[in-house]
Amino acid sequence: MSVVEHITKAPLDARSLRISPRFAFIGLNFAIALAVFAAFVLSVDHWNAAAVLISLLTLINAIWISGGAATAILGLFVPTKRKIAAPATWQPQGKTAVLITLCGEAPAPVATYLQGFASSLSKADLTRQTEVFVLSDTRGDERIRMEEDALRPLIDAGLVTYRRRQVNTGKKPGNIANWMNAHGERFTYMVVKDADSRMTAGSIKEMIWRMEQKPRLGLLQAGIALIPARTRFGKHQRIASRLLARNFGRGFAAWAGNTANYWGHNAIIRVAAFREAVPLPQLSGTAPLGGAILSHDFVEAAWMRRAGWDIEVAPDIEGSAEDAPQTLGEYFRRDRRWCQGNLQHLRLVGQPGLHWLSRFHFVTGIFSYIAAPIWLLLVALLSTGAVSVSGFAPVLLVASALLAPKICALIDLLPRARTWARRAVILRASLAELVVSALIAPLILLRHAMAVFSILMGRDCGWKSGRQARLHIPSGWVECGVGLLIFTFALTSGIAGAPWLALIYLPLMSAPVLVPSMDRIVS
Repeated sequence: MSVVEHITKAPLDARSLRISPRFAFIGLNFAIALAVFAAFVLSVDHWNAAAVLISLLTLINAIWISGGAATAILGLFVPTKRKIAAPATWQPQGKTAVLITLCGEAPAPVATYLQGFASSLSKADLTRQTEVFVLSDTRGDERIRMEEDALRPLIDAGLVTYRRRQVNTGKKPGNIANWMNAHGERFTYMVVKDADSRMTAGSIKEMIWRMEQKPRLGLLQAGIALIPARTRFGKHQRIASRLLARNFGRGFAAWAGNTANYWGHNAIIRVAAFREAVPLPQLSGTAPLGGAILSHDFVEAAWMRRAGWDIEVAPDIEGSAEDAPQTLGEYFRRDRRWCQGNLQHLRLVGQPGLHWLSRFHFVTGIFSYIAAPIWLLLVALLSTGAVSVSGFAPVLLVASALLAPKICALIDLLPRARTWARRAVILRASLAELVVSALIAPLILLRHAMAVFSILMGRDCGWKSGRQARLHIPSGWVECGVGLLIFTFALTSGIAGAPWLALIYLPLMSAPVLVPSMDRIVS
């Protein structure tokens, strides 16, 4: 058999390469990043201080985007593990608490879900080993009344235990810590869910089974799908998730191994392991970079790993989902809070005793936001003509790295589609996802950059505070103004017609129309 025949006919298996997935990820990451950097260096027409600065910024962000490409490529080479189902007669050894945390969310959908969840627990024969708790930090008399009225039938039927704190010290981590002190001794595991989280009893049963097979497994994070959406933006997120999550999740699980991460919900945690991670440190100083830790999930995972417990992600778990923000405004508000929490990790990444991959998770979370102002600075310098670059090699390599997860997803999905009609649906969905992603990416980039600048200026977003902006500007007009500014600079420097630049300023300029269109409710 020829080499070509072996590659095309043999199953893609990282083990056949005799390279660990973690090493393969690092090698791919730096190889792609260095290719982008080299292409830029070779394309510079005249070197000056601005060119040196841009080349360094390019290298930094090339390493960032190459991580996603490397993860997706690795996902193609990782064999799908065969599930080992629990024996039909198996029963959990210990008790599991299912914790649903509320903080002012609409209670009716939660009550409806819990009613069905109670029934599914009975069908899965988990009723005796599972107890459901609703832990509320809701404020406001009317909201509290609505919440209690919606949950009253479940409480009276003994299907849930409801507790609302009078003082919400420590926000969500404090809420769970309060439960741990009151009830933790009675349980071996706890499943943490937010108000918009959905998990089936079957998925929880499978996760308990996996935890019992690995006594040193402290946390198992399930993959998270998105529930059906109501708006164009929501549908776009769900399509992207359905296309990309399978292959990307497999790659992430492969290189993360037993030092994966925690996403704050839809995970099962060994109570004994969690006790070694809490209480979390209180950062010195005041918010936004001090005070209570907002993105506590990364920290809890790192602290448990430091204590010797394994942290794994299971992208193959089915029956795990959440609701996503349905409008760009909701998405930006959530991202602003996440940005603040992730930038707080700058003060934790150097903590002693952490596993190097835990530090890496902190760094990737930080760069998911810091990358935006770096891109914006690159665009500003290039649009003003501060550096002359010839050729399209750097742009093509950056585009290739950004498109790699989408291309790898198609390579993974198309062979699994049994008919040409299904393949056509996948291709059509992929094309639509690509177009919408290209349109909204500059908007997200700008908002991320604004969030970083806001935090560095000392502005605190709070925790689900509901506070309104002091100055209300109609949706999309901030982005439009920035797009016009970039276009003006590019016009004066003679590069307004550059295709790569047009892909940035045109979506920004169209934001007053694009944002309402994406937020529109569709059937």
